[in-house]
Formats: sequence, C-alpha cells, structure tokens
Amino acid sequence: MSERVITPRNRGFLFLDAHPAGCTRLVNDMWRSAAARPAEDLGEDAPVALVIGSSSGYGLAAAVAGLARAGIRGIGVSFEKAPTARRTGTAGWYRTAATAELAREAGREMYFLNGDAFSDDMKDQVADLIEKRFGRLDHLIYSVAAPRRTDPETGVTYASALKPIGGTARTKTLVFDEDGQPDVREVATEPADEDEIAQTVAVMGGTDWERWVSHLAGRRLLADGFSTAALSYIGSPLTADIYRQGTIGAAKAHLEQTARTLDARLRELCGGRAVTSVNGAAVTQSSTAIPGIALYTGLLRGVLADGMVSPVDQLAELWDQLTGRSPLVTDDEGRVRLDTWELTGDVQDAVGDRWRSAGNETIADLADLDWFRDSVRRLYGFSVPGVDYAAPVETDVAWPAL
Repeated sequence: MSERVITPRNRGFLFLDAHPAGCTRLVNDMWRSAAARPAEDLGEDAPVALVIGSSSGYGLAAAVAGLARAGIRGIGVSFEKAPTARRTGTAGWYRTAATAELAREAGREMYFLNGDAFSDDMKDQVADLIEKRFGRLDHLIYSVAAPRRTDPETGVTYASALKPIGGTARTKTLVFDEDGQPDVREVATEPADEDEIAQTVAVMGGTDWERWVSHLAGRRLLADGFSTAALSYIGSPLTADIYRQGTIGAAKAHLEQTARTLDARLRELCGGRAVTSVNGAAVTQSSTAIPGIALYTGLLRGVLADGMVSPVDQLAELWDQLTGRSPLVTDDEGRVRLDTWELTGDVQDAVGDRWRSAGNETIADLADLDWFRDSVRRLYGFSVPGVDYAAPVETDVAWPAL
C-alpha cells in the first residue's frame, strides 16, 4: 500500500504527478457520456478493435466510446510510466486501469499493452494476441502523438518540430504565470528547414499507421470489411501559420495521402476502408504545447460554452459511422468531419473578433479561463468534480493484467 495525499505540482501546463482517483472519475464520466449499451444488446459477435494511443486525448475517447457505445472487444496500446516510490504513475497509466475495469464490469474482452507503438515488437505482440484471442480485426483507430519516433528498420530516431514553413510566424499565445494569472503575449517562431519538415512528417505522418495495417494484413488478420481511421485536426485560420500550414500540417497532409493509398488497397484486399477523422478542438496534453492553441481554445469556449462537443461525444459519432449505425460520410478529400461545429462561419467570426481584442486587460472577459485551467488540470486527474483531494489515495495501481 502506498496511500498519500496528492497535491498538484506543475511547470506551466505540465504536471509532475497525477491523481488516480481523479483519473478514474474522469474515465467513468466519459463512459456515461458515451451512452453505454447493455451487453445483451450487442450480440455474441461484437466487433474486434485495436486502438493505438488509447490512454489519452482522442485515443482515450476512442477506447472508451468504442467500449461503451459500440461494445467493442480487442486491444488498446499506449506508452505510460508506472508509479514509483517517489512519483505517481502517469495519468495515462491510471486512466488505462480505470478503462480496463469498466470494460471488465461490462463484460467486454479488452486487453491493454504498454510499450512503444512504433516498434515491430509491439506490432508482433498485438498480432499474436489478435490471432490467439479473436482471430480477426474489424477496426483500427490510430491516435499517436509523440515527439519522436525510431524507425524499426533503420534504427534512425526522428524528432518532430512545431514550426511554420516558409517564414517566421508571429502569433498570440496564452500562458499562466506562477500565481496562475493569465498572460497574453505575442511569440515569434522561426521557420523550419527541410530536415525539420521531413523529420516531423516521419514522426507524425502516416508511415507508422501504414506499417500497422501492412503488418496485420501480412498476418491475414484483417476481417472482411475492415475499417481504419487515423485521428487528425485541421483547426482555425487563426492558428494555421503554426499548425495546418506548418510542419504539423505537412505531417497531416502525409497522413491524409496515406489514408487515400490505404483506402484503395483495402477496398481491393478485403472490401475495407481507410479514412482520416478530423476532430474538433479540445484541451489535450499535446495541444497545450502548440503556440496559440491554448488561447484559441479558451476563446472558442468563451463563444460556444457548452456548445463545444467533447472528444468522447465526437468519437461516439465516429464509432456509429464505422460500425454502420449511421452512414460513413466523408468530404471530397475522404475525411470524416467531426469538427463542423467548430468551423462554421459564425463561430469563427466570433472567435476571430475576440482573438484580435485579446490582451491581458480583456482576456478574462473574452475567454473561459476557469474552464481552460480546469481542463488542463483534469488531464492529470485534478479539478474533477466529486473527488476528495484532501483524502489519501492509493498510487500503486497495477497495469491491467492480460
């Protein structure tokens, strides 16, 4: 037993510890939001799914919504750190344990593997487990956000860069000082060189997604009608210089081209489909690192309030489309669009007006700062309603057993 009271300690948007009870409550709330279906409504032949990047952000939403809404069984893959004598486990460690417990209580056969999703060893582990336990794979959700990737064939490690392409980008951004006071400032980011662009594409593009599909196809594990979706983001023109038109955008363009290549291949191989799913804005551990995104998301919440669509609700819609409960609808580029609520003209005009007016004197009236702060803290299990943070909590939580 290693119970203790955990208080938030952070450096900017990065927290040093996570709260197990808060992470558990957060996952439970997501499960309820996804409208869980009784096991008897699912039949004996529930879809088999693999969620790569299942412990945080939209990948966690994919795993929880898949289990609760679509009744999937299968495998989740993530890379998390275990608790130690000095530190708690990562938030994703505790969220995975909570997801596994909900799956068990609901009678869903779901396994969770911890390791490097980019490695061929992990691909072999997953393929072996699919072959042994399920015999086939119906769906694959790819949601990996990592700062670097080692190519398993060459051993070369690539590192991503958050930079514009073609010229210096100047953008407003939002940070908080040590006292938690908001600071709206302008930052300049120098452009990426060709090597930085190529390395970002190597990390965040479609190469590893394609390797996963090829590996499982080579093991003859793809079911007839197999579908796969890689989760993506386009975002607002306000953040385009650093995002969609920057190095990340180059990686997203590669991801979308990979989807078109895979789609043609899968149609011929097994009558399958490959798409990218363009999701709406959310506060995630990845997005808070991108200049301008924190400010934009806070302003968007100021405009829409509860009209923002949560990641788990978006992923519930994606699962409805992938499993045939509703038609699979794509745009002209073959992308499922779950971000339309964010990018309407009226919404973007309102956010743009606030963006131009945003400064230290006005930000409290323009953005929902309390919501944003709490959303960042909830990424680590803090500020979750219903949790007693003054009470000791067990930190030595085991990874779900196979």
